[in-house]
Amino acid sequence: MDSLSVAPNMKSPTMTPPLIALEEHFYSRAVFDSFDNDMKTGISKWPGALDRLFDAGDLRLKEMDNGKVVLQVISHCAADNPSPEVCRAGNDQLAEEIRKSEETRKRFAGFAVLPMSDPGAAATELERTVKEHGFVGALVDHKAGNKFCDGDEYDVLWQKLQDLDVPIYLHPAWPTRELLQTSYAGNYPPRSMTVIGGAMWGWHSEVGVHVLRLHAARVFDKFPKLKIILGHFGEMMPFMLQRIVDQESIMGKRDRPFGQVWNENIWITTSAAYSVDPMRCILANTKIERIMYSIDYPFTTNERGLKFFQDLEKSGLVNEKELELIAYKNAENLLGVKAQPAKQVNGNGTSHNA
Repeated sequence: MDSLSVAPNMKSPTMTPPLIALEEHFYSRAVFDSFDNDMKTGISKWPGALDRLFDAGDLRLKEMDNGKVVLQVISHCAADNPSPEVCRAGNDQLAEEIRKSEETRKRFAGFAVLPMSDPGAAATELERTVKEHGFVGALVDHKAGNKFCDGDEYDVLWQKLQDLDVPIYLHPAWPTRELLQTSYAGNYPPRSMTVIGGAMWGWHSEVGVHVLRLHAARVFDKFPKLKIILGHFGEMMPFMLQRIVDQESIMGKRDRPFGQVWNENIWITTSAAYSVDPMRCILANTKIERIMYSIDYPFTTNERGLKFFQDLEKSGLVNEKELELIAYKNAENLLGVKAQPAKQVNGNGTSHNA
C-alpha cells in the first residue's frame, strides 16, 4: 500500500472547511475620534489592538489566512452611542476599505454602525448603507447609552430591518460607570470590577436581558421576520432557554412564544467562546442552521478560533455537513455572501488558494 492510501476501515481525516467570521472589528477614524471612555482607554493600551482595528488590508488578510478565514464581515468596535453624522462618516470609510482592491472586495463584507439613540436616523442609515454600499446588516452596541431599545419608537428600525431582510447583531455595550459602581464594584481592585461587569459576565447577561425585553414588549409579534444575531454562544441564552420558556407565561400570552422566537428570529455565533463543552448544550436546543462561526478579532486570534473549530471537528458532536453549516453555509444563507476557496499558508508565511 503506498503512503497516500487510506486503509478501508479507517476514516479519512476531515478537511477544515472555509470559515466565514461575523464579529470582526474595525475602527474608522471618524468613529474612534468621536468618543472617549474607559473602553477606549483600555483598547488603546492593548498591545497591537489599534494597529489591527485601523487596518483593513494586508495585516488583516494575512491573519485571516492564518486561521482559514475566507471572509470577514467587518463592523465597528464599541462606538459609544455615535451620532448620525459620525455613523455616516464611519460607514463611508468602512465601505472605502472594502472596495479598495479586488482582494478586499472578495474577502470583506460590512455591517453598518447605527445611531441607536435616534431610531429614525438609524433606520435611514441602515437603508443607505445596504443600498449604497451593499452592507449585509448592522452590528450595534445593544444599548444607546443606558437606554434599552424596547420602546415603540424603535418600531421604525425593526420594520426597516424586516423590509430590507437583513439582520442586526446586538453586541454587548460597555457598562456605564454608574452601573459598574452599583452592580459590580466590591472588595477587590477596579480591574476585577470591570472584567466582571464586562467580558467575563455582565455585558453578556445584559444582552440576554435586552432580548427578553424585546420579547416582553411584543417586538417579535409585531415583526415576525426580524433577524437578530447574538455573539459569544448566544449571550448565555441557550443555557437558560428552558427556564425562560417555563417562566414566560408570567408575563402574559405572546402570539409567538419564546421557543418559536428562538427557532425563527435568533442566530448565534461562536465569537470568543472557545470550549466544545457549551456546544453540547447548544446543539441540543438550538437548530444547527442558527449557529455560525465567529472570532471577535482582534481581541482574540484567528488561530485560537481555528483551534476551537478543529476541536469541534474532532469531538464527534457534528457531522461533516453540520460542520459546513456552522463554518460558512449558515452565514451565506443569512447574509447573501459567498465563501471563497480557502488559502493554504506555507511555512514561509505566504499563502495560496487550496
